[in-house]
Amino acid sequence: MERWNGKVAVVTGASAGIGAAIARNLVKQGMIVAGFARRVEKIKEIADCLKDFSDKLHAVECDVTKEESITVAFAWVKDNLGPISVLVNSAGITKESSLIDGTLEDWRSVFDVNVLGLCLCTREAVRMMRETAVEDAIVIHVNSLVAERVPFVPGFSVYPASKRAITGLAMTLRHELAGTHIRVTNISPGLVATEFMASYSVFSPEAMAAMPVLNPDDVAAAAIYVLSNPPHVLIQDVVLRPLGESW
Repeated sequence: MERWNGKVAVVTGASAGIGAAIARNLVKQGMIVAGFARRVEKIKEIADCLKDFSDKLHAVECDVTKEESITVAFAWVKDNLGPISVLVNSAGITKESSLIDGTLEDWRSVFDVNVLGLCLCTREAVRMMRETAVEDAIVIHVNSLVAERVPFVPGFSVYPASKRAITGLAMTLRHELAGTHIRVTNISPGLVATEFMASYSVFSPEAMAAMPVLNPDDVAAAAIYVLSNPPHVLIQDVVLRPLGESW
């Protein structure tokens, strides 16, 4: 990880859960991190808890459903922190709904964040990586095990489809970046104990306590593993699940 010391990473969805854990761990590895989120006060709280590393985590307000918000955020990073070497697309939402009785508004909101927001952030990051001719860069998509197999979870609706889309987008991006020094990795965890999953009624605190789960730092460790490999090694996919998970 020494070669990443002082390099700039952007982490979306950095205010909570997996995104917060990845931002926190990258800072501890010596990276300068721009944490994108709407709830910037949450990122500032994380920075305050980092003590000796607090000046390396920067809270940047960004709504990934709005193109202008994304372009402004990336421009701030370029002007204030320098060129980006790492992008972690961790922003994601879900809406408890159904394909039979759900609403277009709910379905669209999931795809706006999980798919289109990811595309916009990736576009801006890759443009900057190419314009600044970074010699070693990585784009990491925080995906999900449900992109490959969908368990029966009442209310999942379009969420698994949004994650399957990310798998296809990563493959396409690798083709478009052929011949460059930019690598693309999917990290697909199983069930992770976050407020994200707690939004489903089936994943009540009592139910979660009885299930095998990962914690956000487990996923952050996977991101560190991806970054720790030499530039000529592409880790295409990382799949991790809690021991005993039946999905």
